[in-house]
Order: sequence, then C-alpha cells, then structure tokens
Amino acid sequence: MPIIHYKKGAISLKVKAQRSICVSLVALTIASALTACQSNTPSSATENGPAEATKEHRTLTVEVFDRGKPGQPDLNNNFWTKYINDNFGKQFNATVKFVSVPRAQEVDKLNVLMAAGQAPDISYTYNQGVVYNYVQQGGLAELDSVLQEHGSTLTSYLGEEVLKYGQFNGKQYAVPGKRTVLAGSNTFIRKDWLDKLGLPVPTTAEQFYDTMVAFKEKNPGNVTGVIPYGYSLQPANPGLSYMPEAFKPSNLTEEQFATLQPKAIWDANWSMPGFDKAIQYMNKMYHAGLISPNFATDKDGKLLDADISNGKVGAFQTNWDGPYRTAPGTYANLAKNVPGAELIPIDPWQNDAGKHPKNGYSPNGMYVIIPKSSKNVDLAIQYLNWMADPKVTLFLQNGEEGVDYNMVDGVPKQTGTTSSGDKMMTVANNLDYDILSNGIELGDPKKNEAAISAGYPGYEKDVENALKVGLVDYYTTYFYSIPNAADAKNNAALKNLSAQMLAKLIVAKPEEVDSLYKTLVQQYMDQGGKAVEDEYIKNYKAQNSQ
Repeated sequence: MPIIHYKKGAISLKVKAQRSICVSLVALTIASALTACQSNTPSSATENGPAEATKEHRTLTVEVFDRGKPGQPDLNNNFWTKYINDNFGKQFNATVKFVSVPRAQEVDKLNVLMAAGQAPDISYTYNQGVVYNYVQQGGLAELDSVLQEHGSTLTSYLGEEVLKYGQFNGKQYAVPGKRTVLAGSNTFIRKDWLDKLGLPVPTTAEQFYDTMVAFKEKNPGNVTGVIPYGYSLQPANPGLSYMPEAFKPSNLTEEQFATLQPKAIWDANWSMPGFDKAIQYMNKMYHAGLISPNFATDKDGKLLDADISNGKVGAFQTNWDGPYRTAPGTYANLAKNVPGAELIPIDPWQNDAGKHPKNGYSPNGMYVIIPKSSKNVDLAIQYLNWMADPKVTLFLQNGEEGVDYNMVDGVPKQTGTTSSGDKMMTVANNLDYDILSNGIELGDPKKNEAAISAGYPGYEKDVENALKVGLVDYYTTYFYSIPNAADAKNNAALKNLSAQMLAKLIVAKPEEVDSLYKTLVQQYMDQGGKAVEDEYIKNYKAQNSQ
C-alpha cells in the first residue's frame, strides 16, 4: 500500500459531534479571592515572568474529569491541586479551582455549562464536532493574539503540527493536547491455543479465518461455548476495527482517501471501497459460528471482556494496549482464571500490496477551549504555558522524584505512591491534570516508549511489543482545516443507523448480503450520509484550491 498517500494529511472529524446546541453565552461571575493551598512540593520556574500584569487576585476555573474511581481523593483539593496552586497560583496571584465533570457525560455536561454561561475558564473535550458547534455559535474566545503574547513555551511545545487541529476558519479557537502514543488498535490471539494446535501466527485474512475454524472445531481451550473471534458491536463506535484494511484497495488517490474514508477505520465507512467485502467476511464468520453470538446486544463490551477473561475467546480486536490495562485488565483476569493462557498481538489484515496498514490517532489529544465569556483568557493561556514547562510536565505526570518515582536511564519508574490516597492518579500519566500531554512526555520519543512500557508493571515486554505491532504501516486520516457542518448535524443519528446496519448485514443470509448492503447504504445516504459525503468533497476541493 502506498502509505505516502495517507501521510500528506492528518485526521478528519474523527471525534464526532453530539447534537448541536444553541449556546447562549453570558459573562461569567468571577469568584471572590481565595487563599492558595499550602504544600511542601517544589516550585517550578517558567518563562511566564512575574505576575505584575495581574494586580488583583483572580480565580481561574479549570475542568477536571470525574472518573468515579473507587478511593479517589477530592478532585479540587489533593496533592496535585496543591502543587498547582502553590506554584502557578502564587506566581500569578491566582487560585486555580477545579470543576469536576463526569467523564461518561462530559459532552452533555459541557453543553449545559456552555449554554448557561458557566463553563470553566479552561474546559476540554475530545469531541472536535462539539468544539466546532461552539465556534459556529460564537461561544469560544479567539486565541491567536493571546497565544502570541503569553504562550511562547506552549506553542513551542505543541508545534504547528498539533496546533493546527485547533484552528477553525483560519483562527485558533482551541489548544489541542499533544498525543505521544499514536497507535490505535491491535488484534490479539491466544498463542497457547496456536501452540497446542501447532498452528502458525496468521498474517492474512484467509489465514485468520482458517485459524478461527480450527479454534471452533478443535476447541484447544476445552471450554464450553468456545468463541473463536470475540466481537462486540458497540453503538458508540460501530465498526469492524482494522478488518476492512484487508479489503480496501491500496491505490486510492488522496482525494478518494480523504473523502471516502474521512473517519477512523474502526468506524463504519460505507462508501469506502472494499468495505462491502469486509462485511461479507464478517457475515461468513457469523454463519460459520466463529464470532460472539451476542455481539449485537453487547453494547458496552462487558460480555466480551468477561468471555475473554474466562478463556472462551481465541482472538479479538481492542485498543493497542487493551489487555494490559489495570483495574484489573482482561489479561490479568485471564491469567488468573486460565493458568498458562497467553495473549499476543498479531498482524493479519494484509492488503493487496502486502502491507498491514493501521489507521492510528492523529498527533493531537483533547481540545482545550476557553469560553468567550471568560474574564481570564490571558490567565488561562498563562496557565497552559506554565504547564508546558518540562519541569512542570514531569512533576504532574510523575510526582516528586525520590518519593513517587526514581529516574532510571532517563525514565521515571513509579514507586506505587500515586495509586491511592491523596496522590491517586485516576488515569494514566495524570492526564486529567496534565491536560496538554496525552501520554507520557519526556521530550524524547524513545524515552517516551520506554516509560510507556514501564507503566504496565508485569507486562513491560508485552506492551513494548504491542506498541511496535500497533505502529506497523501506521497512517492517520486526512486533516480537514474546514469542519464538516453536515457531519456535526447528522453524526449521532448516522452512527446509530450504522450500528443497526452492521447488525442486520452480519446476520443476513449470505445470498442476500449484496442486495441488502446496497439498500441499507442508500437509506444511510438518504438520511444524511450523502450530505456529509458531499461536504467532505466540497471541503477537500476548497482546501486544496487555496
């Protein structure tokens, strides 16, 4: 596959809009002066300079995700918030107050806060479509001039390659976080099952299918209700993961690639050449009894996780590091329930050019935004600029050296003190407080990779290998500097329709798949899909005529 076609651009509207809202913004009421929290943590020097321009004491409100993790500390009063207030707060004569938002309802909650004029000075979301809606409604502050005045460290850290994802209609309305891990998904297989049957690791779709047949017929795990290929059709992101890569032509032009696969490959791209062949492949798998029988009703993937953990599943696709995640992860549960079980990442979705392309993440993480009603736009950018300092990033992601981590060969090794109590990180790398870095950031890609692996105690070598496999033939979707308003409007309804279409097509009679595919895709186009596709084509041409 000529991957060069894919690398000219970056991501399109991968993170889609929820419903459009009418944003009626009013001025925020500035809270009364608060006394900065006390802490023994070290201060950090920054480029921001003294707080001479900030004569009066101000309160900066900042969003923080509430992930509902058992035992988590007060999200507005803990080790990390005290460090922030003791350092940034004192330097800029400000108090940073954190406003918690439930992670699972973050878009709905943010919509309500924005509509009421009560959104935090610094808010964020992973949903680009939602940001675009706010831009269209005039709800966000323009950041170009304030970044130039107060964001030298920030803009240097992010660079134009990341900053461009926050530009709409030629102006900067968001500060994208920087994603350090670009891998998207991986396909995992039970290596102990392969070994027991004397089978090689499958490297093509045909070999994968034959392997799944062997798993079903010979049941190497000797389990009741063996599931060769575990699959969950989750309405939030309905698709076939990387399977369509094996059927997509490798010689698409850039325009075809940009307009026919504008979304991530793991979403349904109904106009993408070869997607119908991937559907036929899954239909064949289903009728051969090779996939999860309850795939259409397992809407949150919990049944699939349970089946994997109980040793029933031979292979599945998930996040590149999915099995190794804690809390505990599926691999830990599997190892406990089935001694000797072994999972490895494989690369079976080979295309017609002999490549194994993987549509990974773009280099941006979450979108940090500042409501137009904020009285603290300058202070908000100063806060982000302070956070971009390497010393601050290192502290927010790891804590205090010698206490919370030890530096080994330039890589912080955690001591375990940040897993509970006042120092608990409710998410890896503390990204809810270090909102500029989606992933460990040590200023060097090799050190970042080493640190990533170190973050999975007991699975360091597995994670290192999974990351390597997940980046083979990596590409990212085409970058649109012009947002797709039709997608923002129709996305939720079309995503729901895609889930219904996939469910019907996978279980349809094999001889009816082709005609049903055409009928359903026409329905999809009539209900908004055509408008979305036409706008992608229009935006692509406009973008390339400039």
